Amino acid sequence: MTIPLTVFPSRRNVLCMAPVAQSRAGRSLERTVVADPVLPDYGGASIDHLVPSLLAPVGRRPDWLPDAVIDARQIVLLVLAGLGWEQLRERHPLAPYLASMEGRRITSVVPTTTATALTSITTGLPPAAHEIVGYRVKVGKDVLNVLRWRAGGADARQSIPPAEFQTRPVFGGTAPPVVTRAEFSSSGFTTAHLPGVDLRGWQMPSTLLTHVKTLIASGAPLVYAYYDGIDKVAHEYGFGPFYDAELVRADRLVADMAATLRPGAALVVTADHGQVEVGDNVISLERPLTDDVTMMSGEGRFRWLHAKPGTKRRLAERATEALADVAWVRTVDQLDEDRWFGGPLTAAGRDRLGDVALIAHRAVAFLDPADPGEARLQCRHGSVTAAEMWVPLLAVAR
Repeated sequence: MTIPLTVFPSRRNVLCMAPVAQSRAGRSLERTVVADPVLPDYGGASIDHLVPSLLAPVGRRPDWLPDAVIDARQIVLLVLAGLGWEQLRERHPLAPYLASMEGRRITSVVPTTTATALTSITTGLPPAAHEIVGYRVKVGKDVLNVLRWRAGGADARQSIPPAEFQTRPVFGGTAPPVVTRAEFSSSGFTTAHLPGVDLRGWQMPSTLLTHVKTLIASGAPLVYAYYDGIDKVAHEYGFGPFYDAELVRADRLVADMAATLRPGAALVVTADHGQVEVGDNVISLERPLTDDVTMMSGEGRFRWLHAKPGTKRRLAERATEALADVAWVRTVDQLDEDRWFGGPLTAAGRDRLGDVALIAHRAVAFLDPADPGEARLQCRHGSVTAAEMWVPLLAVAR
């Protein structure tokens, strides 16, 4: 059975311009019409429910999992960072092995960012529960870059202990072997989202493959592996020949990993989020909007504005008026009420967010002057478009 790459209709956020009124000068005013936000299927076919579903006993695993994994006694879960469902479907001839696997699309979480999504995968919880609610979050008067674990320009592992920042157990309280990049092993984010696991560092894809092969042979019931090549290439080069070449390479890695499976074992492939190519379409926010802003957090496609006291409503109104043609504008209260984070926010989770969110629905990003390096990224993620929210869930068994 092959991956149904053409079964699901595209929900690409195509913009349609339709005249709706006349200005006082007699010119046609236009309204931008976009698809609705694609929200997570929390507790269902979503990455936050994947590990609990895989850890369930044989006979009690949900039917949204691929058939190849339903009866598996040994599972390798490989996360191909940044490989969205739509990007894979559009390039399936470049990834023949992935295209031959059984599978479907599932949802990521909100926001569709690595720090939040990987923590949802490992904890089996939505962001509202594990409280890592973004890439850059407010902690006191600073903004913590969760992936780098830096705040105020300095290493924050002492001032913001990762083990206290995220306290939920991972992998159902088990301690499976985890194969990830060697340089991540001592990072604050690894401590936060992979506490207590058996870490195996890799330097090259061949090292990753050899670790997984050894662990399969040892009989480990669950092996978790992380490969970030697709995400890194997309960020640096955008879509094009470099991205295509990396997808070919990743497909070969998956095929080689599948070849190491023993009878009764299954390889499961998913991702943390998809991608949108933004390029130079970076918007610098200006006055009078910024008059009400004390700081920004989040990331380019899910930018949080922190309002001065008493100005949140005015800030939301100004942002809607100025940016509705390129972004969904929501207050944190609206997002919490509508359960975008998978449940009611805790006090700690709420404190880490801003007041008004700019959630891009066009191929743009919003610049935070405090994080200028992000402006160089070609492909981005974080928002809730189909290209970012849908990720593959593929499997093959021996």
